[in-house]
Amino acid sequence: MVREELIPQLGVVIDIRQDTPDVKTFRVVGLDGKKLFEHIPGQCAMLSIPGIGEGMFSITSSPTNTEYMEFSIKKCGCLTSWLHAMDVGQEICVRGPYGNGFPVEGFFKGKDLLFIAGGIGLAPLRSVINYCRDNRENYGQINVLYGSRSKDDLVDYQEILNEWMDCPNTNIYLTIDREQEGWDGHVGFVPNYVTELNFPTTLVPIICGPPIMIHFTLEGLKKLGFKEEQVWTTMEMRMKCGIGKCGRCNIGNQYVCKDGPVFSFDQLNKLPPEY
Repeated sequence: MVREELIPQLGVVIDIRQDTPDVKTFRVVGLDGKKLFEHIPGQCAMLSIPGIGEGMFSITSSPTNTEYMEFSIKKCGCLTSWLHAMDVGQEICVRGPYGNGFPVEGFFKGKDLLFIAGGIGLAPLRSVINYCRDNRENYGQINVLYGSRSKDDLVDYQEILNEWMDCPNTNIYLTIDREQEGWDGHVGFVPNYVTELNFPTTLVPIICGPPIMIHFTLEGLKKLGFKEEQVWTTMEMRMKCGIGKCGRCNIGNQYVCKDGPVFSFDQLNKLPPEY
């Protein structure tokens, strides 16, 4: 029997939000107007336009949203250019979910969390952050440190201002790379801001962003005293087929699509150096 996640479902785009000059968020439901399928925070789905191509994208809406799914997509190639040219009401093929997701009901539960994101890296973490917000009693303090090149490049900026900042026991830290007219917040790179704030090592850090940002952020966290086994990340950018057949995402005997894309850094350190 063919697994359900391998069968594309036809979805309808019911809303398109322009987050930044090159990032749009697509809201999708099935032809019946209902949510296509359930998922765990951090899982991905394959979006495709017949005759154009398909690609793996993080599901950026929380599983607690029972009405629709959302995908925040950066325009950076052929498929994403076609997606950005879509209009509300158009149909798209969706299959999934893929990957293991974040341990929101395991390792994260009951702990104080520190989400660290750079640029479009906030998109995969948004699902986790909103899941924790909607189940607030199951988690301790929520800290979100998010940075981008400029104020205009901050994804989900209005949601951050209007919802996240009003959430109880939640701290939001925003930064941009360079000074900008109209911005009175912090200026500087994400890794430097992490060490500047000197977070306590009781937090569980979850990182997503450009590889260079992740590298220096991890180094900064280690200098603060964090252990690699308590720091988590997602490698969904390496996923291709989603089922461990194409070999594009394998690292040693691990497949990002089947064994990940979510890993703790001590798990990654056990993989071959080509990572």
